[in-house]
Amino acid sequence: MGGDTVLVKVEQTPPCPQCAGATLLLAQFPYAWKNRHGDDVSGIRETVLCPACHHGDTAAAELLALYAVDGQPRPENLDVFGGLVAAWVEAVRQRTVDEEALAAEFELWTRGEL
Repeated sequence: MGGDTVLVKVEQTPPCPQCAGATLLLAQFPYAWKNRHGDDVSGIRETVLCPACHHGDTAAAELLALYAVDGQPRPENLDVFGGLVAAWVEAVRQRTVDEEALAAEFELWTRGEL
């Protein structure tokens, strides 16, 4: 994958990493961050669309609605599907780690409570 290419997979997607349930699609896209020295680090980020975990996510709402009505993407709605996937991926791309939640989870893990 080069540039800003987004790979979307709609068949045989992996289970949701949060709930282990079935997912509707998988998206892989370029992602970059700065390391502690301020240098750019490039990689690939992967995310899935889970109807159970993402039902309250406003960025996923229209995409989930399309799946609810049509099931798998159909040739006649590929343009709409592509636009909704692009908007959802862009929203996911902008999300950052909640440092407080991560620290709290790490604390639970170190105490053996997770």
